[in-house]
Amino acid sequence: MTMNSSALSMRLYIAALFFGSSTQVFALNTATIVSSVLSPACLEYRVVGICYWLYCTPFGCTVRTSVKVRHYVPDAVVSSYANTGENPWVEVRVMSLPNTTAQAGGDGTTNHDGENNLARFKNADVIGHPAGDVFSRFASASGYTCTSAGMAFIPYLLSTLDTVAWRFNLPEMAYPEALTPGMREIGGRSTLNLWGSVYPRGGFLHQSDDYKAGAVVAQRAGDIVTRRGQIHVYQPLLANAHDGYWPAGELLEGDASTGKWQELTPTLSSNCAVFPHNNAQVQAQQGDYAWALWRPYACCQRRGQTFLGSTDFQ
Repeated sequence: MTMNSSALSMRLYIAALFFGSSTQVFALNTATIVSSVLSPACLEYRVVGICYWLYCTPFGCTVRTSVKVRHYVPDAVVSSYANTGENPWVEVRVMSLPNTTAQAGGDGTTNHDGENNLARFKNADVIGHPAGDVFSRFASASGYTCTSAGMAFIPYLLSTLDTVAWRFNLPEMAYPEALTPGMREIGGRSTLNLWGSVYPRGGFLHQSDDYKAGAVVAQRAGDIVTRRGQIHVYQPLLANAHDGYWPAGELLEGDASTGKWQELTPTLSSNCAVFPHNNAQVQAQQGDYAWALWRPYACCQRRGQTFLGSTDFQ
């Protein structure tokens, strides 16, 4: 899992030309998404400790060590969009076409100019990030790399199949998280930067800013798929820990140590952030947004039959 320096330099050069600081994107396709993973800022590769392994042969046993690393992996592409069947990632639109229980979309309206408290609706899809081999080669240039929980193009959540929970907020509209102000919110009321609440984890919310509405819905979708046993139609985007492997866990709003977001459209960013953030927020013309969800993994190379433990650096 190595890459010579000239090949890596060429990839980073291409990425720099591709990204600039932020590139306007009108049609999001797989090639664009794959290119977006060449981001050292999102990767955030670190050596964080040492692992200990017991290695035995017929002649005796010795303790071997390996480096423990931690880095982020682009697990999934999370799309948040107004019109059912119009996922901004064009190649996967067929996965979430309108059906008998999920049609139309868009925002509420009273036909009054200046209205700013309308109910907005967003569909959401969580689909395995397609970068795969490109990301592995890019990340392995830094050293040993960890395996993602996500599989390319696998749908983990399609809101068109989650109709009862996504369009009617059942049963989460009665959850304490949905009824208690200040609980599970993105941003804060005291800082006058409240983007919205995580619960109920459905497609409706009141938010005058369309970008922020899209981000809240993406956070809701990410919240669902990174937990087991939720009352939604989905499959968990989780891996099981094993010797020398510590996969990402539950996503928590505002906490970069659980995951962070790379904007893919309407602008393509080379950086990652959590919601809320103060970065430039471009409003999508059709109300469709997409982010790559990067999550942290830790791992070390197996160097023996028995894992004895690990020590993390301060």
